[in-house]
Amino acid sequence: MTEKIYSIGVDVGGSHVACAAVDIEHGELLADTLTRVDVDSMGDAGGILSAWAQALNATIAHIDVSRLAGIGFAMPGPFDYRNGISKMEHKFPDLFDKSIADELQPLLETTGPLQMRFLNDATSFAVGEAWLGKGRGARKVVAVTLGTGFGSAFIDTGVPIVERDDVPPEGCLWHLPYRNGTADDYFTTRWFMRRYEAVSGHRIRGALDVAERARSGDSAADDTFRHYGQCLGEFLAPWLQKFGADLVVLGGNICGAFDLFGPALQSRLAAAGAGTGVEVSSLGENAAMIGAARLLDDPFWKQVSNQLPRI
Repeated sequence: MTEKIYSIGVDVGGSHVACAAVDIEHGELLADTLTRVDVDSMGDAGGILSAWAQALNATIAHIDVSRLAGIGFAMPGPFDYRNGISKMEHKFPDLFDKSIADELQPLLETTGPLQMRFLNDATSFAVGEAWLGKGRGARKVVAVTLGTGFGSAFIDTGVPIVERDDVPPEGCLWHLPYRNGTADDYFTTRWFMRRYEAVSGHRIRGALDVAERARSGDSAADDTFRHYGQCLGEFLAPWLQKFGADLVVLGGNICGAFDLFGPALQSRLAAAGAGTGVEVSSLGENAAMIGAARLLDDPFWKQVSNQLPRI
């Protein structure tokens, strides 16, 4: 029997879908299989599924399908990850309550049905980083994505931890209280827009707009990033200590300005005694695809699937 050493990892975003084949036996993303297609998340189900299938079929065309174990999806929530059913209404509303595997399979250019498995997108990023990225070799990794949302996951020996005394409820941080709101209110692009406008009187497009101003000598922009790093360190430190984290890996578009907030973050973590290293992802958007692709490694899937209902 032909050994199935390939899987396809899919990163489902609100404006695009990206996928690539991964050699799960040797731990290698096959760069020439990488495909990206624009998607309208508010469009009809047929258009969304057609775009996803277009990307997948382009990747499938570059590999020996007889050696393909299946497809892993890094999927935003809310989503029924165990059964592969979308529960999103804020994006992809026309897919609500639909089985992604049932809807997508007929559109794929394969000789038979493929196994499809699903994982939260932030958790997939964390799995990818712990397997082949900056977290490789570290036992306990906390991965955090900083962008339009505040994603996070706690990884122990490569496996995401959702229910344990040393991790927060649901194994993530976005919903936890911080100051006058939640972590998701403070550590996302929305916060930058509000904060910078409050201190400068100027409206901006997003965090990277503030970064451009900071690098051009704008003291209000520089102070905004310094404050962001201090607050992020203050919030993360107790959980890093409780988990006994060896490393924090950061991803998301705000990390393009790590030089502006990283020193304040690291300083605050050190002052709190967290003693945790901080790295910016080197895999970038590929991390979520790599993490999703690993779901087709059956021994790994057996460990992860036990906690799927809440991931």
